[in-house]
Amino acid sequence: MRFGLLCSAQARSDASSAPPGQGLRDWLEFNEEAERLGFYSTFLVEHHFTGWEQVSATLTMLACLAMRTTTLRLGSGVLALPWHNPVLLAEQAATVDLVSGGRLDLGIGKGYRHAEFVGFCIAPEEGQRRFEEAVEVMTRGWTSGRRFSHAGTYWHFEDIVVEPKPAQSPHPPLWMAAGSDSSIARAAAAGYNLILDQYASPAQIADRIATYRDHLAAHPFDPMNVAVARYLYIADTEAETAAARGRLAAGTNRIIGVARDPSRPRRGSHVLAYQNPDAADAHALYGTPDQIAEGLAALQEAGVAYVLLIFETDVAQLRRFRYDVIPRLSQRGALDVSA
Repeated sequence: MRFGLLCSAQARSDASSAPPGQGLRDWLEFNEEAERLGFYSTFLVEHHFTGWEQVSATLTMLACLAMRTTTLRLGSGVLALPWHNPVLLAEQAATVDLVSGGRLDLGIGKGYRHAEFVGFCIAPEEGQRRFEEAVEVMTRGWTSGRRFSHAGTYWHFEDIVVEPKPAQSPHPPLWMAAGSDSSIARAAAAGYNLILDQYASPAQIADRIATYRDHLAAHPFDPMNVAVARYLYIADTEAETAAARGRLAAGTNRIIGVARDPSRPRRGSHVLAYQNPDAADAHALYGTPDQIAEGLAALQEAGVAYVLLIFETDVAQLRRFRYDVIPRLSQRGALDVSA
């Protein structure tokens, strides 16, 4: 199994006396340690209008991290394309790919938070069409050897060239977060790599991987092109586990709050299916190292080869995973484990 991180970041630190921006610096240091410990990748979210200073300038932060790392792959998890000018985004992504030496994994999506659609004055029903047009412009910009013009539904460009070109050819790998059968099928048909959510059970994950394989068409299946997110917290006592699950429930409730359309509380993103806290953390990897190893083994049996772990920003947890959990996975014999 391969392990990466799926992170959020906040400008504000938990320490009341910390200087402005300390939370962002903490995130950089956390990921530097992850590279030293052998983790393969880190994916950073993008969100807006939360009120809790959640990271909004994802590519800027990845560029900063590129300057402080050498092997860690740098992912966006994910950039909502409807919020962005696709030409500017293509140029910024190519720049990060170049300065990192070709380490960018570009996670993209159509957006799911009601608060963001409202804030950007974009109708949710336009999300998929805006996403598709943005991908068309970006990929053409990266791969075209000449100037081009684009007259679309949402964007118009005249006699442009996207520069610089990215380091990876034909462009950085595109990763799409998906949960429904229809969205997974679209990702497969387009040849995108796939990010599956942190809430689904191993059985659901197995079904979604099968759906992805069935719709890949001409694209060969590589299990490392499917990443599955999981919350993780290593504890020594039931009380520690319960406290961590309480923090997870509070965080999930915040996400649900900004994702939900108050006028249609049961409709929208598949995330809303996990409004019940018990459903949200039922498949989180919380507990002792042995319990976490068992949970990861269940994912591997479901066909998972690449896991993105969602930690609290705690270096001690990273180290415990590397030194307490990975050896237990290796001892199981059937698992080829690498951080």
